Amino acid sequence: MGLDFGSKTVGVAISDPLLLTAQSLETIYRQQENKLRRTLARIEALCAEYEVDLIVLGLPKNMDDTEGERCEKTRAFQEMLERRTGISVVFQDERLTTWEADQILIEDGIPFEERKKYVDKIAASLILQEYLDARQS
Repeated sequence: MGLDFGSKTVGVAISDPLLLTAQSLETIYRQQENKLRRTLARIEALCAEYEVDLIVLGLPKNMDDTEGERCEKTRAFQEMLERRTGISVVFQDERLTTWEADQILIEDGIPFEERKKYVDKIAASLILQEYLDARQS
């Protein structure tokens, strides 16, 4: 499973059983940044449904390879995920994945107002696909 963890959303993607391709699954929304109980419960349910044995979490490093506040929050989320699910969580550099996801939607002719519905789960699939590709090489 691939996750794109944001301040109010988590994009979710899943791989095929052969671990070759990533598919966008859904976007989990929350009202407040620090309200994660329902988000964690939904991820836990998806892990059970799809028999997930590894979670790939996007790490939002800065373009100069430094880590800021967003990385700290992502690392804290990783710890919560591992405690809640009992599943190992690994990081995948997610720089530019949201921009790339937005470009895909623009090329597909999706209007600006509609893109917000899809961008996070597409970014999650890009994060997971990068991980799967690196694993193959």
